[in-house]
Amino acid sequence: MYVFAAAAVFALMVNGSAADAQASVQQSMADFMKSNPDCKEFNDQCSICAVTDGKAECSTPEIACVKKPYVCTRRADN
Repeated sequence: MYVFAAAAVFALMVNGSAADAQASVQQSMADFMKSNPDCKEFNDQCSICAVTDGKAECSTPEIACVKKPYVCTRRADN
């Protein structure tokens, strides 16, 4: 019974850390978009994102990808 309780606590700790990491990734995407307002497409080597009406629409990340900093791949025409 003790082993099950320890495993449950560990699972909660891991899931909490994953949620925190995901929130951090979302914030960094928001920061990227704010600092690159003319960027219409960008990627992080895992997902390809397009900005539509000020919101990012991204593909599903590749399996076993290694996330890199966001890079703008297409800017708005002036």
